[in-house]
Amino acid sequence: MPLSRIITLLVGLIVILGLSLWLIDSFSRLYWQFSYSAPLLGNLLLFLLILLIGALIAAFIYSVFVIRRGENQRRQRKQRPSVEVPTAKSEAASSTLEAVKQQVAQIQDEVTRQALLSKSREIETYLARGEIQVVVFGTGSAGKTSLVNAVMGRVVGKVDAAMGTTQVGETYCLRLKGLERRILITDTPGILEAGVAGTEREQLAREVATEANLLLFVVDNDIRMSEFEPLRALAQIGKRSVLVLNKSDLYTDEDKEAILARLRQQVRGFIAPSDVVAIAANPQSAELENGGIFQPEPDILPLVRRMAAILRAEGEDLVADNILLQSVRLGESARKLIDTQRRRQADKIVDRFQWIGAGVVSVTPLPVVDLLATAAVNAQMVVEIGRVYGCELNMENAKELALSLAKTLASLGIVKGALQLLTTALQLNVATFIVGRAIQGVTAAYLTRIAGKSFIEYFRQDQDWGDGGITEVVQRQFQLNRRDEFIKIFIQQAIQRIVQPLQGSSQVDEEELDNKSLQ
Repeated sequence: MPLSRIITLLVGLIVILGLSLWLIDSFSRLYWQFSYSAPLLGNLLLFLLILLIGALIAAFIYSVFVIRRGENQRRQRKQRPSVEVPTAKSEAASSTLEAVKQQVAQIQDEVTRQALLSKSREIETYLARGEIQVVVFGTGSAGKTSLVNAVMGRVVGKVDAAMGTTQVGETYCLRLKGLERRILITDTPGILEAGVAGTEREQLAREVATEANLLLFVVDNDIRMSEFEPLRALAQIGKRSVLVLNKSDLYTDEDKEAILARLRQQVRGFIAPSDVVAIAANPQSAELENGGIFQPEPDILPLVRRMAAILRAEGEDLVADNILLQSVRLGESARKLIDTQRRRQADKIVDRFQWIGAGVVSVTPLPVVDLLATAAVNAQMVVEIGRVYGCELNMENAKELALSLAKTLASLGIVKGALQLLTTALQLNVATFIVGRAIQGVTAAYLTRIAGKSFIEYFRQDQDWGDGGITEVVQRQFQLNRRDEFIKIFIQQAIQRIVQPLQGSSQVDEEELDNKSLQ
């Protein structure tokens, strides 16, 4: 407790004590004067004395604690910064979008780059408008359009047609009392429809659903596995969802409650029980005794109430979360495109250097295949791959990496395995006498390829070999590059680049020997 408050408390207590003693003394004299002549008046004075003392104590407590606390709360409210979570999230989304633009600038394909820039501008526009996007999602027969009609209070689409009525995502605007933001409600094509057109419409529906702030997933009975999977997938990426049981007028109250209980059990863990509601968006008409037709009013009040409660309590967060999610997803798309672009460039470098290495070994054959002989070639390959991934290495560091990987290849027995594998493959494609001269160059090319592919993984992981280390990366690349379909293509390329030139040089050498013998 602050010193000023302690002093105030002590002074107040002394004053109250002094006043109390003075009042007691004064009233006691009056009481004794009237107690003999007018006992009733004396008792009244005593009662007034007690009331006055109690009032003094209550006034002191109120002034010290209640008024001071109110002043402190008002002071704290004035001093408290007006920073809200949605504002912070919006700022994070803006920062993410700026980073995405920098990523997009690195994409070489003009069409792809412009498409991503257009998407980033859409998110920025959405960020500025701050609208709440509610998306109605589900099978075509569940009554999605009927739900939209009932919510909007007017017919906005066909409700008595077969599945596939909604061809594209149709959006309508509505207002909810107590919510300043404009709400856009979108009716999507149905999922699980047959045919190519149905698959395309489902893909469109899924894309629209991923951009929703609030998802209304509509079913008309127990949720099937084919419905459960897309609902769970959308929940896993952060979509706030309400599960809507439509056509509840077709069930008795007991059956309806049983279905709701099963639905809540099925989606337990990613949809709250309070977010599973039953409605009748387009109740069936009934024939009256007089022959007339009675059309019940839509029963969508449970959904409207729940939707309004969610949007009023969480609307700001939902908008901010969705903007941030879309920004992150766009950034992830850009990152994957850049990764694909870099891998394509790095693969070209590996393809070039594997044949350069083969040429070096073929020109200067050694008794055994040894990657150390091509260390300079592999080091230059490492430098160029690193440059593709934005990492500048000097030749000294590159040589260390190349030698380290060459020793790993030898220690794992991959050099010996490659020799056996390629010797067998070559013998099936070329004459045996030429295999001996070609095998060293072909094996050097193959091992250089494995090394290059391993270095690509190293740079993709920000110069890290991963949890399994260099051994796991090298072994994985060896397994990938020993498949029959790859070996077949590789041997064909090796024949063109190594074997055929060797055959040509052999023929030249033989002709020279023949000429010398004739001379």
